[in-house]
Amino acid sequence: MSLHLTAGQRAWLKTELEQRQQRLDGQLKQHHEGASRVEHAHAMLVDDDEATRRHAMDRAVDLGLSDLDTVELGAISRALLKLKDGRYGVCVTCGSDIPFDRLKAEPQAVRCVACESAVEGRSGLQG
Repeated sequence: MSLHLTAGQRAWLKTELEQRQQRLDGQLKQHHEGASRVEHAHAMLVDDDEATRRHAMDRAVDLGLSDLDTVELGAISRALLKLKDGRYGVCVTCGSDIPFDRLKAEPQAVRCVACESAVEGRSGLQG
């Protein structure tokens, strides 16, 4: 169990993760069952070709956002499991403690800043 986080910090992070989880669950429900897809489908049936293309692009954006939400939700679920079993807040790359400030900014973080920067640099994700 990582002891670098106080009980209060772990409780705060757990609450933050659970709130994000609920928000993402709501967003995914809206994407999958909500009126936005129904409205898109209806508009495509009644609109001209230009509007149909625009609505198809809107739907593609909705699906892309849904995919991002699903990935984030998975990361949050894994973080909550780690929090429960005492493995939370430890960098998966180097084994160092992930600072509380980093976890406050991104509670589902799995790497310390240095290791995440190295991963992003190798992936070409940095500016």
